[in-house]
Amino acid sequence: MFELIKRPILTFQGFVLLSVRALRGIFQKPYYWDDLFLQMDSLGIGSLPVVILTGFFAGCIMALQMARALQTYGATSQVGQLVAITLVREMGPVLTALMVAGRNASGMASELGSMKVTEQIDAMRALGTDPILKLVKPRLIATAILLPLLTILADFIGMIGGWMVSCVMLSLTTSAHYWNTAWRILEYNDLAQGLIKPFVFAIVIALVGCFYGMEAKGGTQGVGLATTRAVVVASVWIVVLTFIIGRVFVSL
Repeated sequence: MFELIKRPILTFQGFVLLSVRALRGIFQKPYYWDDLFLQMDSLGIGSLPVVILTGFFAGCIMALQMARALQTYGATSQVGQLVAITLVREMGPVLTALMVAGRNASGMASELGSMKVTEQIDAMRALGTDPILKLVKPRLIATAILLPLLTILADFIGMIGGWMVSCVMLSLTTSAHYWNTAWRILEYNDLAQGLIKPFVFAIVIALVGCFYGMEAKGGTQGVGLATTRAVVVASVWIVVLTFIIGRVFVSL
């Protein structure tokens, strides 16, 4: 029984220690600007296609599914409001974070895991370089900066998708009414919620991916296992944090 709970406790302890060192290292020198810009390019530019596609079809699906329910009550003119609120509050941040977690958390885990099993991280320590500052910090900062920006892009593209379905394909309302109601329904609470969530998700994605990568062991099989765990754990935490943050904002 003790062995069953020992491993999760040690894993959580290691994750907390890595997180504290990484967050504290943000304010410490050196900053490794080249690594930071490289990670920003990989995360931002590399994630654009999947984020755009996901955001666009998320908006299309929401407008398509809401159309039937709204037609029942004769309220098809409100489709813009529902698409805007759903995208900005929940679907935009969550779907974008899940796509980035699947693409980048796995990439971080596999990259750092390969370095770990080939003893490159140990060699880095032997040369006097802190792996947390060199490897984890640039990935953490890059993800925290770019995931909110990618979420904003996904929200806008999703609203375009909702407009295409509701106004062009189904003719539920006019374009002017769709955009006017969509912008007016959004409040500061919605915008804050839509930006805080991806920022928190970004920290979790980066730390989880780096943690499982640096804990990899056992050769290529261990790297694959670490990659799988990073994606699963990051995705679960995104869903859990969505509820927690949403509950906080509902209380406010």
